[in-house]
Amino acid sequence: MELDPRRLVVLAAVERAGGVAAAAAVLHVTSSAVSQQMVRLEREAGVALLVRTGRRVELTAAGTALAAHGRAIAEELQAATSVIAALTGAVTGIVTVVGFPTMIRAVLAATVADIAVLRPNLEVRVVDPTEDAGLAALQAGAADIVVLEQDAGMYSPAPSGTRDLLLLEDPYLLVLPAGWTLPGTSGGGWSAVVGQMDWISGPPGSAARSVLDRMAVEAGTAVRVVHDVLEFPSQLALVGAGLGAALVPQLALPPVEQHAAAGIRTVDLPGLGARRLVARHRQSRGEPGAAVRAVLEVLVARCAELVDPKRPRSAQPRCPVDERARTEPVAGVERSYSP
Repeated sequence: MELDPRRLVVLAAVERAGGVAAAAAVLHVTSSAVSQQMVRLEREAGVALLVRTGRRVELTAAGTALAAHGRAIAEELQAATSVIAALTGAVTGIVTVVGFPTMIRAVLAATVADIAVLRPNLEVRVVDPTEDAGLAALQAGAADIVVLEQDAGMYSPAPSGTRDLLLLEDPYLLVLPAGWTLPGTSGGGWSAVVGQMDWISGPPGSAARSVLDRMAVEAGTAVRVVHDVLEFPSQLALVGAGLGAALVPQLALPPVEQHAAAGIRTVDLPGLGARRLVARHRQSRGEPGAAVRAVLEVLVARCAELVDPKRPRSAQPRCPVDERARTEPVAGVERSYSP
């Protein structure tokens, strides 16, 4: 009996997603439908492809071998779809984008609205899980784009099979309670104040906390983190209450005219650095497909519009899409989108 290529694609989804239920979610079918396809594929192959131990499913050696062929078939189908989309100009499908609150408010909401007008047959779904869950969804195929924040002073390469597209470099500002006086820096900038104040920051491993810890090491001092909260609005509320200082990226701040009412003020010190916002997507012969490419193009364009020429260069988000930036690549990170 011949092997049904459609079932090989389903098998590849089971392998990538890590189970029958997860594959069903990716393929937008029921778990029962996936299980039935696997039973039929095993009959066609004449060999066991899956080993079921309780709720877990693992592929046998034969299953792993056939899943590789399923991935190749899926990539060929995606490539064919992209060719048709390029020839006809029609882009359809559902693209799931994983974001976080700052990016959703500042960029993704407007991106989705733009796509609804520019690509009416394309549906974009925005979700906000934890970063680890978002990356797992990307690997499993349940998400198509994950927007990540990274400390621009450090570099972590994208895993094999994925690609990072640099969207924005969002500079950090020092945020103080309105009544606080900045400790004398004597020209020392950041290093002169890092050990002299109480801090409100994210948990260890978060982008802003990484900057704080790195600068403390460089200054040869320790930091006192008195409140450990993840979301920037919560950090700003604590700063406004006079409970400490925070390191907050430009996009997460309210408009300048609202600072006094919020009980905060900002200081742009040399050496604060920036967080790097990147869009990570799968990269293979068939990916990203036309739909994902269309979303990335609008996302890059939206980021470019965030640059305000009236702000000082050191205090504005920077979207590296101009010709000068194209010639200054960050190691391993794409600075402009190309198919």
